[in-house]
Amino acid sequence: MISLWAAYIGVGCIAGILAGLLGVGGGLVIVPMLDICFTSQGFPGGLIMHLALGTSLASIMFTSVSSFWSHHRHGAVRWDVVRRVTPGILAGTFGGSCIAAVMSTEFLKIFFVVFLFYVSFQMVADKKPNPSRDLPGWPGMFGAGGVIGIVSSLVGIGGGSLSVPFMIWCNLAIHHAIGTSAAIGFPIAVAGSVGYIYTGLHVSGLPEYSLGYVYLPALIGIVAASVLTAPLGVRMAHALPVSKLKRGFAILLLVMGIRMLFKLVW
Repeated sequence: MISLWAAYIGVGCIAGILAGLLGVGGGLVIVPMLDICFTSQGFPGGLIMHLALGTSLASIMFTSVSSFWSHHRHGAVRWDVVRRVTPGILAGTFGGSCIAAVMSTEFLKIFFVVFLFYVSFQMVADKKPNPSRDLPGWPGMFGAGGVIGIVSSLVGIGGGSLSVPFMIWCNLAIHHAIGTSAAIGFPIAVAGSVGYIYTGLHVSGLPEYSLGYVYLPALIGIVAASVLTAPLGVRMAHALPVSKLKRGFAILLLVMGIRMLFKLVW
């Protein structure tokens, strides 16, 4: 059990740095690592992915606060954007978590792997937006928030892998996109956590110390580390070349995706 606590803390350290550095919430790392940990603990195979997704979103509630507050102190959070996109985020994320509850672990893993490959490609491609493009109006922001929320709940992330490219596509400066994405991660995590807790409350076979689809020991270990390392990631984001860091992260995601795909096939 000590080794598992160490693993949870290690995952939290990485997640916190990534949350501050790239505004991605760390879920892209948390979910596959929890898949490994929960498998080694002998949790029921049909519940592992649901537990990983729910626990990931619950941890992002805390990580995002530490991250976006540090970005706010650097003046990098566009709160007007946060207010406009949050209604769609809340609706999409809660709805997506309810959809995920009736999906099989195999489907969720395939969806997650495909999403990893997509994010990797987007980060490597680093496409430049049309210079005349701007953020859409309220209907467009609600729709964008809904899509970000649904996908985020299905893959257990804070939404940064979609919201950062979306905001850059709309010509927000990279540091504003990252800081604003960190703030958007909070309503995503809250709505997603509520959804996974609600849909898992009466599920049989869940491990001890679970609250719905949230495994509390993993949540505690991840949060304890991530809230401390998120400010470090923020300082790195404002001091290091983000484009090179994004490419390195893309390679990491590609490796994780290949590993999960290999496990699904074999």
